[in-house]
Amino acid sequence: MILVSTLRRDWFSNVRGDLLSGLVVALALIPEAIGFSLIAGVDPRVGLYASVIIAIVISFSGGRPAMISAATAATAVLMGSLVREHGLDYLLAATILAGIIQVGMGLARVGYVMRFVSRSVITGFVNALAILIFMAQLPELTGVTWQSYVMIAAGLAILYLFPRITKSIPSPLVCIFILTAIALTFGIDTRSVADLGTLPDALPTLVLPNVPLTLETFWIILPYSIAVAAVGLLESLLTASIVDQMTETTSDKNRESIGQGIANFVSGLFGGMAGCAMIGQSTINVKLGGRTRLSTFAAGAILLFLLVVLGEWVGLIPMPALVAIMIMVSIGTFNWGSLRDLASHPRRSSVVMLATVATVLATHNLALGVGVGVLLSGIFFAWKVAQIFRVFSALSDDGTLRIYRVEGQLFFATAEDFLAAMDFVEALEHVRLDLSAAHLWDLTGVNAIDTAVLKFRRAGAEVEIIGLNQASATIMDKFAVHDQPGAIERMLGH
Repeated sequence: MILVSTLRRDWFSNVRGDLLSGLVVALALIPEAIGFSLIAGVDPRVGLYASVIIAIVISFSGGRPAMISAATAATAVLMGSLVREHGLDYLLAATILAGIIQVGMGLARVGYVMRFVSRSVITGFVNALAILIFMAQLPELTGVTWQSYVMIAAGLAILYLFPRITKSIPSPLVCIFILTAIALTFGIDTRSVADLGTLPDALPTLVLPNVPLTLETFWIILPYSIAVAAVGLLESLLTASIVDQMTETTSDKNRESIGQGIANFVSGLFGGMAGCAMIGQSTINVKLGGRTRLSTFAAGAILLFLLVVLGEWVGLIPMPALVAIMIMVSIGTFNWGSLRDLASHPRRSSVVMLATVATVLATHNLALGVGVGVLLSGIFFAWKVAQIFRVFSALSDDGTLRIYRVEGQLFFATAEDFLAAMDFVEALEHVRLDLSAAHLWDLTGVNAIDTAVLKFRRAGAEVEIIGLNQASATIMDKFAVHDQPGAIERMLGH
C-alpha cells in the first residue's frame, strides 16, 4: 500500500502537466545538446544520446523530482581538450569514471555542503546563468535574415500573450507549432534544427570505451573526471535548491549526488558524454507544470522518440522558435528583484552576488563563480564575527591579580586581537583568563591561549584559565601545550 502511494505521489499525481512540460523540454533539449556536443568536439549524437539516457536514468535514481538533467555546457567545456588530444573513447571512459566519483561523493554525503552556500551566492548563480542562456542565443541573433528577427518577435508575442487566452496548452508548444507551420507554408529563409547537425536515427547501444585498461589511461582521464564530477554536482545541487524554492518542496541532495553518478556512468556506457542538472530546462519544466519524476522521464523518452521516429520533422523546426523560448527562459530566470535589492541589502551580500555573476561571465565557469562567492561569504562572515570580539580587563585592589574577560569567538581572525589586549610587561603575581563568554573554534585560537599563558609565566605570573565550555575544553585538552614540559622553550625560545 505504501509502495502504491509513493508511486502515485512521485510519478502519477500530475500526469497531464508532466507530459506536456516534458514534451516542450524535449524539443528545447535538441539544439542545446547539439551545441554542447560541438563545444566538446564530438558528433551531435553523443550529446543527444547523453541527454536521453541521463534524463531517463535520473528520473529513477535522482533525489529531486521535476528537475531536468542532460548534457550541459558546464561539463562539455571541460572535455574539449581530452577529446582533441585522445579521442572520443577517452571521453566515454572519463564519463564513466566521473559517474563512479559522483556516487562516492554522494555516499560521503557531499550534499550537506549546500548549507554553506549563501542566498547571495545562489542569487548570483541564477542571474549569471540567465545571462549565459541569453548570450548562448546570440549566434542566432546576429548575421541572420530579417525574417528570422520577425519570427523571433512573433514567437515572443505568442509565448507571453497566449497564456492570457488559455493556460491549458503550454505557450512554448504553441510557439513551436505555429512558427514551424509558418516557415513551411511560406518557405521562410531561416535556420532550422537540421542545420545544426545530423540527428540520430537509431536507439543508443552499449559501447564499451576502446581504451587500454592501464594505469596510464587512468592518470590521463582522472583530472577530467574529477573536474566533471565536481562541477556537475555543484550545478546539480544548486539547481536542486532553486527547484526546491520554486516548488516549495524539499529534495534529497545526497541521493541526487548518487543519482547523477549513476546517470553519467550509464551515459558513458551507451556512447554519451557527461552531464548534470540544467537550470534553464528545469525552470521551463517547473513553470509549465512539471512536478513529478514523470516529467523528467517524459523529457528523455519523448526526446528519444522525436529523434528516432520523427527526426525528419524535428529537423524542420525553425531555430527562431527555440531561440524565443530560451529568451523567455532567460528573462524568467533572472532575479530582477535582486537589482532593486542592491540599494537596500547589506553591502557585503551585494558584493557576493555581483562577484559571483562577474566571475561566471568572465570565465563561463559556473563552479568557479560559486567558489568565489562562497569564499567571499566566508571571509565576510569571519570579518563580521571578528568585529564583535572583545577583551576586558580588571586589576584587583591589591594590584597582584589581573582578570582578562574574553567575549566572542576566538579563532584565526581574532587571535591577534586577543594577544594584543594582553599586557605581558605588567608586574603581576596572578593572571586569570575568563573564557566563560567565549568559544574556541580552531588551532589558531588554542595557540593564542598557549602563547598568552606561556608569556605570562615567563614574566613570573601564575595563570588560571576558567569558564571553558565543553567544546572549548575538549579542543584545549587535545591540542594545548602550555602545560607540557619545555613548552616555553619550544614556543617562545630562550
